[in-house]
Amino acid sequence: MHIEKEYIVDENGSPKAVIISVEDFRRIEEMLGLDLDEETVRQLYEARGDREKKTPDAYVPLS
Repeated sequence: MHIEKEYIVDENGSPKAVIISVEDFRRIEEMLGLDLDEETVRQLYEARGDREKKTPDAYVPLS
């Protein structure tokens, strides 16, 4: 993934912040799961628990 960026520097030339496009920002949010609502996050944690416990009732056959 390539991200076009623009650095904001202080008076000494040290980078302090980065500007990226909204499109790239949204793509990063989606990749990290930061765009998910609280209910979806709760469901994902619940699903992970079911996988770890191997809860058979939690799975739906694909056929």
